[in-house]
Amino acid sequence: MKAKKTNNKFTFIFIGLAVVGLGYGGYKYIHSLSHETTDDAQVAKKMNPIIPRVSGYITKVLVKDNDNVKQGDTLFVIDNSDYLVKVEEAKANLAAAENNYEVAKADIGTSQAGVSVSEANVQSAGGSIETAKIRLRRASSDFERYNNLYKNHSITKQQFEQAEAAKQEAQSQLNILMNQQKASSFQKNVAAARTNVSNKQVLVAAANIKKAQAALDAANLNIGYTVVTASIDGQVSTINIQPGQLVQPGQSLFYIINNNETWVVANFKETQLDKMREGQKVKLKIDAFPGTEFEGQIVSFSPATGSKFSLLPPDNASGNFVKTVQRLPVRINFTDNNAKDKVALLRSGMNADVDVILK
Repeated sequence: MKAKKTNNKFTFIFIGLAVVGLGYGGYKYIHSLSHETTDDAQVAKKMNPIIPRVSGYITKVLVKDNDNVKQGDTLFVIDNSDYLVKVEEAKANLAAAENNYEVAKADIGTSQAGVSVSEANVQSAGGSIETAKIRLRRASSDFERYNNLYKNHSITKQQFEQAEAAKQEAQSQLNILMNQQKASSFQKNVAAARTNVSNKQVLVAAANIKKAQAALDAANLNIGYTVVTASIDGQVSTINIQPGQLVQPGQSLFYIINNNETWVVANFKETQLDKMREGQKVKLKIDAFPGTEFEGQIVSFSPATGSKFSLLPPDNASGNFVKTVQRLPVRINFTDNNAKDKVALLRSGMNADVDVILK
């Protein structure tokens, strides 16, 4: 009798376990018809890297690990001695460029004055040449007449020679005036060329002023970059810098985490995505807060699987192919129905369980 009772006891236990198993399995099956779940999910926040824009030695560090900062707060300061020297150098270059511009403008005035003087000389020589031509025609006529008279022995040789000398003097005077006109024209052309050169020099001097001003602006910017400030409100990560440390442009030193925006990135298997759509409701459980259920909503799906964003993405065209189920990152935002104080306690990287309600 005792053995029979023991057997009945085990039978009831077995039947109970079977009923529980069937019930749980049935629940899971029914649940799976309208839900998709994954535990491959993490809390995410925007992490703003702090990267200096100039090189130098750190003189002050004004924040500590995990400090809360506001936008514009000074994080650390870089020694600006070298950049102050560059500012003074840029100011000197700008002053020199401005002086060169004034000199170039003065050269234009001088060149234009030379053109005016040469033009006046050309015009004056032109008037004198016309007078000299008239004198030469008159002297030539007198010479022809005296020449005929001399051949007829009507005048003396002295009178003939005076007429010949008057013609030669008029011709010589005309030649001198024409040479002077050519010289004045040449000087005018030279002065005009100098004016063109001076105009170009003014343009070059003006460009040099802009270049020097840009260099000064850049030097002043670099001075400003020696004071590194927070670009957003948030909480700093571990501070791994100290006074005396040399930093370089583009070097990521630490992060500011924006606690005002929090979401979950859930990595679903590609076989789970058939019925998932943007806007579907999501139930979230965070491992750090097991007694709290959060509400979320699917916002977007990644354009590629996670493996495609890896440092060495797989290439199935090479080597032996083994089919592996891929996972696709899905962004899930917390809705306004959640307690803000609870969401504020979440930290980037915390594990989460995600349950998407398909229907």
